[in-house]
Amino acid sequence: MKSHLEFTQRHMGDSKIRTVAMKRTHRDTFLITGGCGYFGFRLACSLHKKGAKIILFDTVPPNQEVPEDIVFVRGDIREYAQVEKVITGVDCVFHIASYGMSGWEQLNKHLIEAVNVQGTQNILRACTEHGVSRLVYTSTFNVVFGGQVIENGDESLPYLPLHLHPDHYSRTKSLAEMAVLKANGTVLKDSHGVLRTCALRPAGIYGPGEQRHLPRIVGYIEKGIFRFVYGKASSLVEFVHVDNLVSAHELAAEALTPDKQHRSAGQAYFISDGRPVNNFEFFRPLVEGLGYPFPRLRLPISLIYFFAFLTEMIHHLIGPFYNFQPLLTRTEVYKTGVTHYFSMAKAKAELNYEPQEHNLDEVVQWFRSRGHGRKCHNSFISQFLLNILFVSAFVAAALSFLPVVGS
Repeated sequence: MKSHLEFTQRHMGDSKIRTVAMKRTHRDTFLITGGCGYFGFRLACSLHKKGAKIILFDTVPPNQEVPEDIVFVRGDIREYAQVEKVITGVDCVFHIASYGMSGWEQLNKHLIEAVNVQGTQNILRACTEHGVSRLVYTSTFNVVFGGQVIENGDESLPYLPLHLHPDHYSRTKSLAEMAVLKANGTVLKDSHGVLRTCALRPAGIYGPGEQRHLPRIVGYIEKGIFRFVYGKASSLVEFVHVDNLVSAHELAAEALTPDKQHRSAGQAYFISDGRPVNNFEFFRPLVEGLGYPFPRLRLPISLIYFFAFLTEMIHHLIGPFYNFQPLLTRTEVYKTGVTHYFSMAKAKAELNYEPQEHNLDEVVQWFRSRGHGRKCHNSFISQFLLNILFVSAFVAAALSFLPVVGS
């Protein structure tokens, strides 16, 4: 390879050398764990359009048409033999696969631990054993956030102490990110190279076709459950459009290469649209765009947190027999009702990340094109859930009058 580049340098200008290097990079093979999910598949399609070879590694096949030269391999990152087999010959891994982000998944601690921690260890081991020199890990804001107010935080913030994480997902994602960044610089087996790693910490992902959060929100709207908001109107959070997140991952992988002096190696980056907004105001265009009135009732966040706690306790008792979807978990209450937003300065300076401006118009159109947006009457279950909420409010108020032990 060196002699070929020396020959090229003697016959081409610097700009042409950069073009050749870029074309070579575009022919690299990328493995995307969790590649059949919303974000993973979007990333795969973007890389594919630029000429890269793509392997999707997931427990389920993609739910949309896949270009012929994108390879899907069914597998589980918890099984090292499967990881080892699929990673052979890969140039760069995007490790996106995780479990337990929201809803009832947050309450399955055993599976969360196995996927997020053991699975990540398998990926790191396989990269080292099979000479993969680049790994980009998709982390989360939650590695530093546990319900405390953060305004314009940056990457100098310490990890939240593990025992303070309000949910197991955040705790295990923190452990996984630590392992990924610690592995940076590991010598590759039977190779003169080393493993370069970095981690991206995205905000909540949105975009047309997103399948985790937005359908759940629209379901609440259509069932008449979305009757109130909570927390202070001044509380601010962040979101990231899927295409901005795709761009950040591509830039991070590129910044791990020798051409970019490995500038992202060993680094973590917060990634968002860079526009802090009240969580409920962010979704106002979606609510009103589908033809529903935006709630006027605002409840204290302490009340909703108490309701989420009761819901989790009920799920713990009856979950083994009936695994229902909690209306909210305690972590979701924190993430949506407590101010936490972060600076993009490091990502802009080191990755050349420039988020493009997006809104929810395309999301509204996506749902409308699938028959959503019709008015509906309150269902029995929505009224039942509202009744539970108000009973919880009564109990919380009653408890506040009880004497404190030892006073």
